[in-house]
Amino acid sequence: MGIRTWINSWPVYRQLTGDDPLGRGAAASSEHTANLTPRVETADRVVKSICPYCAVGCGQNVYVEDGKVTQIEGDPDSPVSRGRLCPKGAASLQLTTGSARARQVLYRRPHGTAWERLDLDTAMDMIADRVIESRRSGWEEEHDGKRVRRTMGFASLGGATLDNEENYLIKKLFTALGAVQIENQARI
Repeated sequence: MGIRTWINSWPVYRQLTGDDPLGRGAAASSEHTANLTPRVETADRVVKSICPYCAVGCGQNVYVEDGKVTQIEGDPDSPVSRGRLCPKGAASLQLTTGSARARQVLYRRPHGTAWERLDLDTAMDMIADRVIESRRSGWEEEHDGKRVRRTMGFASLGGATLDNEENYLIKKLFTALGAVQIENQARI
């Protein structure tokens, strides 16, 4: 490569001597940038989703290739976020592909010292059995001579990742079960 070719390949030289004084077009391009392709170009499909972190509900586009999530970006069609994501939302891909993600149900028996793996059906059955037993053992028909028909055997505390619709459904579920201790720490 001669000195003239090397100087002509330098973007600042092209910017100062060419028709692109602001360096936003041809002056800034190179062979490398001309061959770049979008990182989502090979995706089979795009799935619309909502960011799982806070309760704001920013829209996300989830790019899937061969059945695996390959990229998550802000959804420009979302009226909430208009394609923008905060740093936590922008890192959502790690939730699905990160090596630290738990992929099995882990259970530690009472007084146990080690975790054991359970299949999801067994874990769900255990949860249902415990809810039924807690409701049964904590049920109060009356309190101080007044009919209350409630359970003090369990409570619900929701987090900020739950949106209004999810909170509504959780409130309905726990009220139907007879719980009265239902709270939610919410941002909206």
